[in-house]
This record gives sequence, structure tokens and C-alpha cells, in this order.
Amino acid sequence: MTGEKMTIEELAALLPAKGRLMGLDVGTKTIGLALSDVERRLASPLETIRRGKFTADAERLDALATQFDIAALIVGLPLNMDGSEGPRAQATRAFMRNLGARFALRYAFWDERLSTAAVTRELLAQDASRAKRAAVVDRMAAAYILQGALDRLRRLASPA
Repeated sequence: MTGEKMTIEELAALLPAKGRLMGLDVGTKTIGLALSDVERRLASPLETIRRGKFTADAERLDALATQFDIAALIVGLPLNMDGSEGPRAQATRAFMRNLGARFALRYAFWDERLSTAAVTRELLAQDASRAKRAAVVDRMAAAYILQGALDRLRRLASPA
């Protein structure tokens, strides 16, 4: 079985009542990871994978997905400010197509515009050093992306 891309609404209908989601911020040099609690209320930064060969990156993601019993992935999609897709969005889609061909995990894309900027602003407000910001920004951006999706999933689950 292969991974299956779907909308956040389609994913909401298929998720079990409880189960963790993993957020991904796929960059050219790193992949930031975040994890939700089993009730899908809160996203927490997990780790940053330094990008190498695709196979090694995919195996690390699979190992973490297995370790934390991940129900689905939320993948940040880096859209341009006008909503169009540029080279980074295309690269993210290609990464997920390749990952989906190897592992049977459902995933949905989530608009990640300004996520890194928002996280960087927060770290600057906390007076974090440049080295500290560089060490945590990717996994914090993944948590920011995942939290947005968790909030949307919660709104979809509650009656209007």
C-alpha cells in the first residue's frame, strides 16, 4: 500500500478518535518535525532531520512514525504569497510523492506561508541567540504548521 494524499477535510473523516499526527516542515537542508498529543490538541516540536540521501531521510521518518504510532502526517506546503506554487512547493510535493510510494501513511498539505517568519519573530522576542534560533526554528515551524492543522481539525469536528 502507498501513502495517500488528501485534503484536511478528507483526513478529518478518516482519523481515529485518538492518534498522534506528525507535522513536517520540508526544507532543502532540513526537515523540521513536530508531534501532536494523542487527543490532537497540542503540537510540540520534535526534532530536525539534517537532509541527506532521500532513503536515509525516509527511513528516519518511517522509524519515528512507527515509534510514535502516527495516524497521519501534516506537511507544510510553502506557497507563494499570492497562493501560487513555486519551486519549493513543487519540491515538497515531489518529496511526499516519493515518500508516499515507500510508506503507507495518509498525509495532508497545510499552507505554511509565514510560519518560519512567525517562529523567528517569537524567538527574537524571547531574545534567543542566532545559534539557538538556527537550532530550533525548523522543528518549531513544524509545530506551528501542525498546530494550525490541529485547530482546523477541531473546528471540523465541532458542530456549527
